[in-house]
Amino acid sequence: MVKKVKKSAENINQKLALVFKSGKAVLGYRQTLKTIRTGRARVVIISKNCPALRKSEIEYYCMLSKTYLHHYEGSNTDLGTACGKIFRVGCLSITNTGDSDILKVVESGSE
Repeated sequence: MVKKVKKSAENINQKLALVFKSGKAVLGYRQTLKTIRTGRARVVIISKNCPALRKSEIEYYCMLSKTYLHHYEGSNTDLGTACGKIFRVGCLSITNTGDSDILKVVESGSE
């Protein structure tokens, strides 16, 4: 059971790296909300230690706009590293997936 969780975490990390190489994504709370409101967001990813108020607000906006939401299993430091950044990332919004098939991973995880 533990190996499966670790493998899926590695899988999402690889997909995120591919999105940042070939697609488009925005980092941060305010820009994520902006992309959800304008309807440009395809997938929203929230770290595990994102503050509860922010998390619930993003979940609400995603529910209204029917945007896929993925709860990342690591902290904001881990999410920043997975994105290839040297800073912390609490939430991010993917607007263009590029060559990555991250949508399939998020859809299968939400079922």
